[in-house]
Amino acid sequence: MAAILRTARRDDWRKLHDAQVAAVISNRPDAGGLAIAREHQVATEVVDHKKFESREAFDAELARVIDAHRPSLVVLAGFMRILTPGFVAKYEGRLINIHPSLLPAFPGLHTHQRAIDAGCRFAGVTVHQVTHELDFGPILDQAVVPIVPGDNAQTLAARVLTQEHVIYPRAIASLLPLLPSL
Repeated sequence: MAAILRTARRDDWRKLHDAQVAAVISNRPDAGGLAIAREHQVATEVVDHKKFESREAFDAELARVIDAHRPSLVVLAGFMRILTPGFVAKYEGRLINIHPSLLPAFPGLHTHQRAIDAGCRFAGVTVHQVTHELDFGPILDQAVVPIVPGDNAQTLAARVLTQEHVIYPRAIASLLPLLPSL
């Protein structure tokens, strides 16, 4: 999220694409990204999932808060909750996420250790459109990271993260000219 904010400012997305980061919305009141967003003068909102009886009720409120900001694109960054099919359908084609593997390999959690354990020579990161199926959807961008002798999940994750900071803003910027304004 911080890399997206920095890139949007550096590359002047407002001038180049008539686009801006409208808000940062978190399901965790203590999320560090909220402070970073405020430092960038971006609106922040919290929809605490713990205050809702069901996943559907949370997603309905999350959608209401998102819609109040009228985004053309909904970008998940560090959002670690599975969204309901209704929520995903509402934003179909304009809901994207990033995953720390070369999808379709290693969806879900513990991707780095799983790649190492499988004997892979390469790992990486994927930006994709979100569909009802977890970590599956049209691939928008990928970056490959070599797995080197002596790697562990933490060292590999650190190298993958540097590529996440490159490809997520790049994928967003490539989508902006294609999205209708709301």
